[in-house]
Amino acid sequence: MTTLAEPEPRSATTDSDLTVDGVRAAICPILRRLGETAGPREQTRDYAFAEVRALADAGIGLVGIAKEDGGAGGSPRAVTEVVIDVARADSSVAQALRSTFLIANQVAGRPDLPQRAVVLDRLRDRALFAGTANERTGGASGQTNATARRDGSGWVVNGEKYYSTGGLYASWLSTQALAEDGTVVRFTVPFDRTGVERLDDFDAVGQRLTASGTTRLTEVRVRDDEVTTLGDNPLDNPWTGSFAQLYLAAVQAGVAARAFDDAVWYVREKARPIKHSSAATSAEDPYVRQTVGEIAARAQASRAVVLLAAEALGEVSGLTGTAAREAGAGAAVHVAQAGAIAIESALKAAELLFDVGGGSITNRDLGFDRHWRNSRTAANHNPRQWKYAVAGAYHLTGEEPPTTGLF
Repeated sequence: MTTLAEPEPRSATTDSDLTVDGVRAAICPILRRLGETAGPREQTRDYAFAEVRALADAGIGLVGIAKEDGGAGGSPRAVTEVVIDVARADSSVAQALRSTFLIANQVAGRPDLPQRAVVLDRLRDRALFAGTANERTGGASGQTNATARRDGSGWVVNGEKYYSTGGLYASWLSTQALAEDGTVVRFTVPFDRTGVERLDDFDAVGQRLTASGTTRLTEVRVRDDEVTTLGDNPLDNPWTGSFAQLYLAAVQAGVAARAFDDAVWYVREKARPIKHSSAATSAEDPYVRQTVGEIAARAQASRAVVLLAAEALGEVSGLTGTAAREAGAGAAVHVAQAGAIAIESALKAAELLFDVGGGSITNRDLGFDRHWRNSRTAANHNPRQWKYAVAGAYHLTGEEPPTTGLF
């Protein structure tokens, strides 16, 4: 079981002082530290506990929360820009914060969210969240095998959950289990609850420091007031997963931006022109310049499509009825298209990075391979072939995207 580092003292900034610009200014030095240490930390499996705690204390989870609720009042675009900044410094940290941002997005966009006041208080207290329904216990995708049995005025839960992204950093876990009558019991409990064990066993090729391993639940007691009951009324906009998908695209945009940063640094500081080059320095070599220019274009493209998609999501806010459904479907398709392009741009930028140098650019101490590995791992959350196919169907026939939470 991995234990968390002691949290740093809370920033003196109060909730009433929060602004998007203020939060971005506060996290700037933290992101600089993350960026400078990302490569070495991945090689030694050294989690950024202090930096992640500092990001939380600076109010990063409150960027998209309304001013009247104690947040910074940022738009979906403003939130997305912050996510890209974090991913540019360390895409594993950005991924680890995903659940916190998703919870905050739900609080910001749904006045009817179950237990909204409780969750909002936790966000204002700078809590971090992790959530997963995923299991590795066999059965169809999405199948729940964790069990919940009635015990007095609450439940006792047993099971294992995987892809507990951000779990080592978080204070709260949201997940689900199957009751004896076949109903799904959704609940949120603190990670320090007796019987909750976090395992640092995530072993993917990339995103190694996202803390996405197993959470083991052994006779965990869950109170009735910790169970979330979903409303029976259908939502006007059923595409509740669009922001979650946009978040993944923003991580890709951050990876592409970091590949560009590292390409420029390496050419300026380390690279030597090839023997038959006419250039005196690598920065003057026309083919190196071409490669850096293409990396820059890929990074720009990924950022641009992601921010446009964020604006499309922002336009759905406040709509009701048919207008909300039509705008929600269109925004979901917009996000899907952005996600596919962001993935391809990041993968290509990360590959091209190696074309600005010779054999030395592949040295392990540089850790440049992590950009492609991180992008590739994040891309496997949802197949982009489906994104293209769903977008094509929408444009050709008006067929709405699936409401599975993956669009």
